Amino acid sequence: MREEENHGRREARKRKSLCLAAAALLLAAVLAGGLIRSEYGRSAEHPRYGEDGKHQTLAAGRIGDGAQAAASRGPAETAAVLEQETAAARPEPAESDPVILTTAESLTAENMTAEAETAGETAEPEESDAESEESGDITLLFAGDVYFSDHVMNAYDRAGGIGGVLDEEIRAEIEAADIFMVNQEFPFTDRGTAAADKQFTFRIPPEKVSLFREMGVDIVTMANNHILDFGPEGITDSLAALDGAGILHVGAGEDLEQAKKLEVLEVKGRRIGFLGTSRVYMAASWAAGAGHSGVFSTYDPTLPLEEIRAAREQCDYLVVYVHWGIERNTKPENYQRNMGRQYIDAGADLVVGSHPHVLQEIEYYDGKPIVYSLGNFVFGSSIPETELLKVVLKAPEDPGSASASGNAERSGDSSGTDGDSASRGRPDLTVEVTTIPCTSSGGYTRVRGQ
Repeated sequence: MREEENHGRREARKRKSLCLAAAALLLAAVLAGGLIRSEYGRSAEHPRYGEDGKHQTLAAGRIGDGAQAAASRGPAETAAVLEQETAAARPEPAESDPVILTTAESLTAENMTAEAETAGETAEPEESDAESEESGDITLLFAGDVYFSDHVMNAYDRAGGIGGVLDEEIRAEIEAADIFMVNQEFPFTDRGTAAADKQFTFRIPPEKVSLFREMGVDIVTMANNHILDFGPEGITDSLAALDGAGILHVGAGEDLEQAKKLEVLEVKGRRIGFLGTSRVYMAASWAAGAGHSGVFSTYDPTLPLEEIRAAREQCDYLVVYVHWGIERNTKPENYQRNMGRQYIDAGADLVVGSHPHVLQEIEYYDGKPIVYSLGNFVFGSSIPETELLKVVLKAPEDPGSASASGNAERSGDSSGTDGDSASRGRPDLTVEVTTIPCTSSGGYTRVRGQ
């Protein structure tokens, strides 16, 4: 869905620069009686959107001198004169060089470019649909924990929209990304009973899933220690709300099969896979099993590692989003390091962590990033430090892809790869990793320094 929307926006921008020249040519053609003769002696193809929103192929043509001179004549006289001029000027066609007469509707990129150059402007040739859909960089964007607390909802209500929750620069980054993923640290439900002996229990009315749509979220992980705060109803209702909004989900489900399910999104000819799993939850019963709902547990990593190995064969780039660590600790635990490296060895290309609610370091292992914690993204009243993780899969033909360096920038420090940022087993992919430092107060998250 996002890829189709972004493709439409790109097509619109490319045509915008051609509109003025096209308008002038169309006006002249209409005044000339609608006849156009080719100056080039051959046809050229040009895709453009038709009235049904699909692409049409049009033949090339250019307004001739006779058509321009005919603007001062009446329509009948103009048509007769132009017909004579056209017949007289038409060269004998060769098999390899056909001459095509077109109507005023058949203006093409070739015509428009020539007119624009005459006026001192240059119009760029358009990329074909197949080329644009099967090539180009792919941008993946990740944020950490999201909970629509009272602080967030008050900020939203005051502004009358998502602009009160996320600043313009963050929204622009999300809009430009092909896929945006977050950790849904709550259930969408108004049912169930709060978990006993738990300090914080979260839930949000299902209709508020509209905020995810406004944020531009494409996929969430529900593998965390809050998705069952109000019992299995929280998972059931969350799945219904997300599915109704067209938002993909991983990490939790009505049973183990659904909780461990791999989600794959195809973008520009590449298959991007996502798994979600958690090592933090309140009781053993929170782990999904045969016939009962829960999260995909990684307390014992055996099954997640099996799923990663299987998933690796089904996609070009594999993301594992994991809930782990200790709240407020800025250093990852030893088990996080061991587990993250196991994920990479099994075939993950990127490991993204959440739960500590604060930032933790980024480590590169075998050239692959392990992002131990992205912290809170949209959550409470004050988030001193958070960030967006931006991962760009470089197109093979991109000059920048010749470099095998990756970097992860944070305020005050930077981390680098071991010199191999190309995905192991996927030699045609080069990956650039950067972070965008953010902060939040009063329920409003913004790029730091804004």
